Amino acid sequence: MAKSSEQTTLSVKDFGPIAEATVELRPLTVFVGASNTGKSYMAILLYALHQFFGARGAGRRTGPRALFQHLSRLAQEDEPRERERLRKVREWVRTLEPPSGQSRVDIALPHSVAELVRPVLEDVGGLAPELDAEISRCFGVSATQSLIRKSGRKSSYVALRRGAYPGSGHEQNVSYDFTISRSQPQLCASIPANVPLRVRADGRAIQWWLQTTVDSSRTDTLMWMSRELADLVLPHVVGPVHKPIHHLPADRAGVMHAHRVVVSSLIGRASRAGLDVESPLPALSGVLADFLERLIELGHEESSLGVTAQLAERLEEGILGGAVGIRRSTVGYPSFHYQPASWKKDLALMNTSSMVSELAPVVLYLRHVVRPGDVLIIEEPESHLHPAMQVAFTRFLATVVHKGVRVVITTHSEWVLETLANLVRLSEVDKSRRKEVSPDGLALAPDQVGAWLFEKRKRPNGSVVKEIPLDVASGTFPAGFDEVTETLYNNWAEIANLVAERGA
Repeated sequence: MAKSSEQTTLSVKDFGPIAEATVELRPLTVFVGASNTGKSYMAILLYALHQFFGARGAGRRTGPRALFQHLSRLAQEDEPRERERLRKVREWVRTLEPPSGQSRVDIALPHSVAELVRPVLEDVGGLAPELDAEISRCFGVSATQSLIRKSGRKSSYVALRRGAYPGSGHEQNVSYDFTISRSQPQLCASIPANVPLRVRADGRAIQWWLQTTVDSSRTDTLMWMSRELADLVLPHVVGPVHKPIHHLPADRAGVMHAHRVVVSSLIGRASRAGLDVESPLPALSGVLADFLERLIELGHEESSLGVTAQLAERLEEGILGGAVGIRRSTVGYPSFHYQPASWKKDLALMNTSSMVSELAPVVLYLRHVVRPGDVLIIEEPESHLHPAMQVAFTRFLATVVHKGVRVVITTHSEWVLETLANLVRLSEVDKSRRKEVSPDGLALAPDQVGAWLFEKRKRPNGSVVKEIPLDVASGTFPAGFDEVTETLYNNWAEIANLVAERGA
């Protein structure tokens, strides 16, 4: 399969149970393999990187702030060369023309601007403790050293790679490399000089730049404009890892049922702080705490009327057969309920089927949280679903991807993989004939789906991750499930022979 010219890959070495892995992040990314092979580790690490580089992450806050400080120093210097560079940036801004309406345009930064922004995006060594702390928080560990693979290794390695931009004429990658060690974490970045930097801005942003640069008496005008530019460059540098991300853990149904108890316990433990009273309640991992916090916040704002809210309704009507809702107490605390389509009254979520409990968070997130462009991680989407519902929900996830939401799943289900295989294979059929085998004609292109197998190895002692190519002959992404089926069949044959011998 041809690789995207802007592919983004995440590589790890000696991280948790994973000995080595390189995963390309695609619109629908699937992690499959036996238990305890590192699928959740990779998903949580991806979540932590999004939190760091994303809209509210440390990386985005600190980069522009560092640029502001850098330009402040330049403004105080008298060197003609530095003053000339600042003048060229101002002249470039004045050449921009705002797009009409609400449209956004890609703007390539000229060299005079890029050479101010690039060093800031590379000078990230001081952010290593912040990334280290975010990874620790997400995994719920006191120190990232505990995540180093238990094989006598002294460090773990994480690398984020962004492929060459179209037309750049080179194969070099933008890279952010993070090392977890038993001493100090290290973070470094490389943005090759011939990789063009660009921003995507709307008319309002460009108009602001134009207005502020007219007032040449302000000494901070260019600094603040450049700060915004650096903020807008980062998404192109790190790719989809800059997008907001949401994580639905494997135990989401249990948390939905017990969130009141968990919150009450956490408040009780907080009230005992400083009293040296040992609490039996373990600390929550960051992904679980974020999920719990999001549950409490759900419904405070009006539901979106956008495409993701429509997807939520589609999931309710097509699979759940009823509506999921939220009520708030007098103090604003939420409770969740489900009303079957033919019922006049609803049920508390804890009194519904396990399928409803598992999929209710997906409905609520699509209605209240997730937007096109976001990333949604769903651990084990097949949990408590009948095979027919696994197929239906997998097809639903393909629709979610078509609406612009990137999806990452961890799975043990052959039904999920076979459904995805059918969707990819159908993309080879002419659109006019797809509905002959699929009522909605839904298909996914090969470059939209990536399935990655986590396999245990003795050498090296850990999991090695590799991409699973689509097997046209078997009609699936082969992940070893057929070996289990074959073993069970052979076992059945042996039993049958023994039974026959007994009757002879």
